[in-house]
Amino acid sequence: MTDTPSARLSRQPAEARPPLEVSFEFFPPKTDAMEERFWESLGKLAPLNPRFVSVTYGAGGTTRERTLRLVSRITAESGVPAAAHLTCVGASRNEVNAVVQGYAEAGVRRIVALRGDPPEGIGSLFTPHPDGYGSAAELVAGIRALGNFDISVAAYPEKHPQSPDWAADIDNLKRKLDAGADRAITQMFFDNQDYFRFIDRARAAGITAPIVPGIQPIHSFKQISGFAARCGARIPGWLGERFDGLDDDPETHALVASAVAAEQVLELIDSGVTEFHFYTLNRANLVMALSRLLGIRPE
Repeated sequence: MTDTPSARLSRQPAEARPPLEVSFEFFPPKTDAMEERFWESLGKLAPLNPRFVSVTYGAGGTTRERTLRLVSRITAESGVPAAAHLTCVGASRNEVNAVVQGYAEAGVRRIVALRGDPPEGIGSLFTPHPDGYGSAAELVAGIRALGNFDISVAAYPEKHPQSPDWAADIDNLKRKLDAGADRAITQMFFDNQDYFRFIDRARAAGITAPIVPGIQPIHSFKQISGFAARCGARIPGWLGERFDGLDDDPETHALVASAVAAEQVLELIDSGVTEFHFYTLNRANLVMALSRLLGIRPE
């Protein structure tokens, strides 16, 4: 019998597994139509009782006001804890601190702290603001000094594109956590072996904080491939083969995407992972389907 996701779930009923915790990531919509979809998707996912939902922050702080408005409304109206992304690109310490204080005043106590990419893109050289935070570790320390926030930082199972080697990459993660971060959330990855090797490296370096896998359901293989190429995430050959020829067949594409994501998450669960961060791209359907396969139901 083929070891399909449904077969594996039948051997591991939800009540026999440790409780799973999920969080969801959204981005600030740019148009009225996109904002309507944002709130519709949030409304569908909120009943799943996520640990939190996060809203990203544009390069150079370009979506600062929108991010603040969205997390403020989520906090006030949805009953779901909201986490605001924050970067230190192109801003002074005083400007960044003012954003943090704005989050606090809106009741937002969770922050995803990132160094951030320059407006020119991921491959561009990061140059700190003359009066700004020089790294994500410095940003974490600055946030921690301002109050009792829950802070998440980024981790890179395939190494950050600008890290010279693995030692430097892991050291940077350790500095962020030592500065006061509560957990790390990984960039998307599609080969679980990359995540397992990363965990081994981190634990060997003395890192004990949770490292939550960031899972990207593939709503559009073409779109996600483009994202992956820009951020240094590898698309395995077998994954490309599964989606080959499905660009004009959205129904089959969605079925394959659900199966791929379920296989990835179930293997991680089998290895003891109990917390996941799903990148939604402001779409609920695939995340809803995946959550149901994992036994996560609306409350």
